[in-house]
Amino acid sequence: MVGKVERCETMLEKLKATVLNTDMWLSMGFSILKIIVIVILFFIIRKIGHEFIERILHSKHKRHVKISVRRENTLVKLLQNVLTYILFFIAAIMILSELHVNVTGLIAGAGIVGLAIGFGAQNLVKDIISGFFIFFEDQFAVGDEVQIGDFEGSVQEIGLRTTKILHWTGELYIIPNGSILNVTNYSVYNSIAIVDFSVDYSGGLHEVEMAIHHVLQGLQSKYKEIVSTPKLLGIEQLDGDNVIFRVTAETLPLEQKFIERQMRRELKIEIDQLLAKKIQIQDGEGD
Repeated sequence: MVGKVERCETMLEKLKATVLNTDMWLSMGFSILKIIVIVILFFIIRKIGHEFIERILHSKHKRHVKISVRRENTLVKLLQNVLTYILFFIAAIMILSELHVNVTGLIAGAGIVGLAIGFGAQNLVKDIISGFFIFFEDQFAVGDEVQIGDFEGSVQEIGLRTTKILHWTGELYIIPNGSILNVTNYSVYNSIAIVDFSVDYSGGLHEVEMAIHHVLQGLQSKYKEIVSTPKLLGIEQLDGDNVIFRVTAETLPLEQKFIERQMRRELKIEIDQLLAKKIQIQDGEGD
């Protein structure tokens, strides 16, 4: 019983000595302070680095390097991701050092562990390599409207491992780069607006065609999205008393839907005016 009491007293004395050890608390306080400073510096340097990369690549004075806006935005995101990964690795190593972890041994062992798990990380390596090929081959870029498999939307970010696509209804798709096999890019070339509209008109097709041509001639100057003068291809289909005409217009990329709606509106107004005049003439002759 006496031995147990003595052991308890010894443990209490050691605990008291530890708690009252000023040097230990000072060392722990400095370590915590250093870790806090490392974390703060990580966020500050990352923010400054991101702004520096964006300012350099978005500079109006491009020096001798000619980079398209699409590739420029993609390169900004890619370099910002790489910088974040590098800074995170450095900060993690510094924090582990402050926690008295054998960083040298950890790095040396990482090679062996990496070799052991390398076969399980093939998908990760595949994603990274595919990401570089996507950029250097200019398959698509940030801001492009694309369809990848069943996913369609605007490219928000091309990272080292994943690509983020935002659908127009708000869904954000995150796709591993290694799984991207087929891509449809809608933002590279001009689009074609196609409008089929029906006219309930049993005669006077020449007058209708003249009215359509009159509308089409003024559309290019009215809408900057139209690249060239729209064309009337002719009668697409006959359906009873209805005559279906087809009109096409070359537009800037992704502007075809807007122009289709505007052409329907302009043609509807013009044809209605033509029919109203014809009815007035017929009524006048009847009187």
